[in-house]
Amino acid sequence: MLRWLTAGESHGPSLVAVLEGVPAGVEVTSTGIAAELARRRLGYGRGARMSFEQDEVEIVGGVRHGRTLGSPVAVRIGNSEWPKWRTVMAADPVDPAELASQARNAPLTRPRPGHADLAGMQKYGYTDARPILERASARETAARVALGTVAKALLRQGLGIEVVSHVVELGTVVVKPGVQPRPEDAVRVDADPLRCLDPDASRRMVEEVDAAKRDADTLGGIVEVLAYGVPPGLGSHVQWDRKLDARLAAALLSIQAVKGVEIGDAFTQARSRGSQAHDEIVPTPDGVKRVTDRAGGLEGGITTGEPVRVRAAMKPISSLNRPLSTVDVTTGEPATAINQRSDVCAVPAAAVVAETMVALVLAAAAVEKFGGDSVPELRRNLRGYLDTLVIR
Repeated sequence: MLRWLTAGESHGPSLVAVLEGVPAGVEVTSTGIAAELARRRLGYGRGARMSFEQDEVEIVGGVRHGRTLGSPVAVRIGNSEWPKWRTVMAADPVDPAELASQARNAPLTRPRPGHADLAGMQKYGYTDARPILERASARETAARVALGTVAKALLRQGLGIEVVSHVVELGTVVVKPGVQPRPEDAVRVDADPLRCLDPDASRRMVEEVDAAKRDADTLGGIVEVLAYGVPPGLGSHVQWDRKLDARLAAALLSIQAVKGVEIGDAFTQARSRGSQAHDEIVPTPDGVKRVTDRAGGLEGGITTGEPVRVRAAMKPISSLNRPLSTVDVTTGEPATAINQRSDVCAVPAAAVVAETMVALVLAAAAVEKFGGDSVPELRRNLRGYLDTLVIR
């Protein structure tokens, strides 16, 4: 069973992440994790924080000489900006007089609409948003990407599965129908400022970001993740929490600012007749295949052998340079929301994080299905399963 947890705050000394259940023999390095974290910081419309707040990667357990050991993989991602926050975010008590002299320690009493600020303050009994926003921050996704690097390596090396992502909508701009990257397109996607495979749409997305920046506003969008080489049979129809589409949806909705998920062409299917909505099945020399992939590679909560394809909708960032109306929780009076450093658009980064979450879910399902304490054993189990499929 693959399990994972993250811990740490946005301005704390570091984020930490643990991934348990990884078979032995997966090739992974701190350099590889750092490269994936760099992908998360890219994208047109990111704020200045991405340039000076660097990720310091350290693998502290579960890996020896570039290969997983079978024990829990633990990763620490240090925050290069920690010295500025050492007093304000200290774990141990600090002299109140010293805290009072720190401008950064001023209570944040004007919660941002759309953020976890107010709901978290109400839930945990704070009149300061700092304890909430530090953990609710999308900075936490760096820890997820670190673990996702291991998950993607497991999928690629153990099962031949490749996961890619791209931006399909940003603001009002939509890519041309049918634009879907394959694994060999990954470098080209990352090279685009918006991680968009449609050059014309990318150009218009840049213009959209520029317009939002001039208006002191923010933008959301939709990202798509595709997994190629997924065998049939991952997930199950027998219980609600074993359906793989449900697990994918939950994982994607757990990403900060993601408010909607689509499996395959779900919303188009909902507006179509059944004769146009489903993927017809035909025999081929390589086994049964579906003529189309409107279902996104999942039927009944089980993978079909077609590419898994999911989309996630990210709302505009809730930290605006043109703050919205709110209430000061200490006075109850109308106010404008606090203004934290922010991006105009983080949709390209959200695609990288979504890629991570899909990889973690698929890796967990693969380990459940095929077992194996090492990569060679996992491969043998996969081959044995595919060789004895009742229907091929």
